[in-house]
Amino acid sequence: MEKRIMYLETGSLDPAYNLAFEEYVLTRRLTGEYLILWQNDSTVVIGRNQNAEEEINRAFVERHHVRVIRRETGGGAVYHDLGNLNYSFIADAGEIQMLQLSRFTGPVVEALRGLGIPAEASGRNDILVRGKKVSGTAQKLYRNRILHHGTLLFDSDLSTAEGALNVDASKFRSKAARSVKSRIGNIRDFLPEDMDMGSFWGCLTEAFGGGCLEKTSLTEVELSEVRELAVKKYSSWEWNFGSSPDYNVTNRRRYPAGSVEFRARVEKGGDM
Repeated sequence: MEKRIMYLETGSLDPAYNLAFEEYVLTRRLTGEYLILWQNDSTVVIGRNQNAEEEINRAFVERHHVRVIRRETGGGAVYHDLGNLNYSFIADAGEIQMLQLSRFTGPVVEALRGLGIPAEASGRNDILVRGKKVSGTAQKLYRNRILHHGTLLFDSDLSTAEGALNVDASKFRSKAARSVKSRIGNIRDFLPEDMDMGSFWGCLTEAFGGGCLEKTSLTEVELSEVRELAVKKYSSWEWNFGSSPDYNVTNRRRYPAGSVEFRARVEKGGDM
């Protein structure tokens, strides 16, 4: 008998809710394999060990109403919008060899190749097409379970992505994990025949599931707990900014009479 993969959709564009949904499935649904496909509205998602202020252009994200949310997995900051599709695989971790990223990136690469796209996995856990990053991935272990999730830049606003993540690195010094800048591209630009997001979503569910997907949903009680987690954790300043590693910030301004340099040591995300 073929192994069934439980397929879930969050039904939301709220990044706090979606990350809470994903965490809930990882930590509370402790048997079986799951695939979740989901989207966030305009959001920068930073890694668990990153300093939020080092990863965002604050003036830009505030001006363009871009949310900033911290996830539980490591890795670098990424931009999400409705031109991006996120996927999450949750399964038993198994033996050490089963923790290899290729266990999960392989099916994604094969799915893209099935659409006529020359995708390949890179050494930094990214998926590239002709040298451009179209997907970034990260993992987390919880007990004997593993979460592997990633982005799929299908038709994202790349100018907004670059603006939101274009921070002046000379202003900050910390021990936080820093994002590695990459040339990014959209999957849609590499398709031999054009399709919209809905068609792309459908193709992925077919490729990932191989006919073994069983669509399911969380119960009302479980969804209530997801909403509570979204509010208490993922919507909180304490999680998204307050848990940033301590850092030093430097700013320099030039005036007609000379220049002034400002230096500060910031702890606990700048909480007062």
